[in-house]
Amino acid sequence: MIPTLGEVLPILIVTFVAAMLLAVGTTPVVRRIAVRLDAVDQPNQRRVNANPVPRAGGIAVAFSFLVVAVALLLLNDRLDVIHIPFTISSPELVGLLAGGAVATAIGSLDDYYQLRARWQLLGQLFVAGLAVASGLTVTFLNNPFGPGNIVLEGPFAIGFTVLWIVGMINSINFIDGLDGLSSGIALIAAATLGLISLTATFAQPFIAVLCFALAGSLLGFLRWNFHPATIFIGTSGVMFVGYTLAVLAVLGTAKVAVALLVLGVPIIDTFWIIVRRLVGGSSPFTPDRGHIHHRLLDLGLSHARTVLLIYGICVVLAALSFVLSGTGQLYAFLGLVLVSGLALFLFTRGESGDALEAETYEQAHPDDR
Repeated sequence: MIPTLGEVLPILIVTFVAAMLLAVGTTPVVRRIAVRLDAVDQPNQRRVNANPVPRAGGIAVAFSFLVVAVALLLLNDRLDVIHIPFTISSPELVGLLAGGAVATAIGSLDDYYQLRARWQLLGQLFVAGLAVASGLTVTFLNNPFGPGNIVLEGPFAIGFTVLWIVGMINSINFIDGLDGLSSGIALIAAATLGLISLTATFAQPFIAVLCFALAGSLLGFLRWNFHPATIFIGTSGVMFVGYTLAVLAVLGTAKVAVALLVLGVPIIDTFWIIVRRLVGGSSPFTPDRGHIHHRLLDLGLSHARTVLLIYGICVVLAALSFVLSGTGQLYAFLGLVLVSGLALFLFTRGESGDALEAETYEQAHPDDR
């Protein structure tokens, strides 16, 4: 760990607790507003909630994180409580915070109006463009085939960054199917990125504080979101959390390999679901019950046990990110892709009935596409 850990730890704890308490207090307020505006998820054959549950809980997560982060920056400007390295520019910080706010606003429109998938994708591309415009780009990747790094320049850096941000948002979106699942996975990822940032390899205490502010916001929200949930994170939360995690992973020194491994479950679930739908001749955005959490439920696990099992897998992957090098993290991620692909293939054998159910649902609910 970094030698200045003792100096950073009090700041980290204060920001974490402040964000957590703020989220605990604001989530019920957001819930009441969502109910009043009828931004509510109604039960249907694809969803697992048996009762109507309000959406837009991500607004509370975003508000808590942004308030604490802005307060930290204002306090730091006066007292210099934590050093901001020269590798992080002011436009990049604006890209993180303003981009997160815009992502939340776009997601909130979907929580209220239930936008088509194409409009959601345009919103994702827009916030990714904001990040790139602020100077946030991935300029290198660990090389799994030899020593050194793969350097990305110009359009390649821009293209990969946009793909990274949009992919991260959709990974959080696709795994958001059970109470507390996406918010808990994001909490584990944020805490892991924060701890990795405190190691001597990266030495980014400022990024660590921001990561734990996000983790605190998610933990406070999880108080209301874990099964049985009284509010869902909604597209507002999916957009904000996916965007913020993606940006925190590249801000300063890129930690893409770490994020890939820690978020392996939602990323791989998204990848194989898209592959399966395309092979089956369906749109990648066609809703169904083919996600890993649905499969675990079908195997007989309870709602809470399914969520806790996936949490456990994410914690194991987080632990691996500490003991493996950047190249080793990539190898572990690729191995996970192969193993999960085989498992999902076994799970989905003979699922023609599910495919028919998904097709029937799509025809009855064309606006969900």
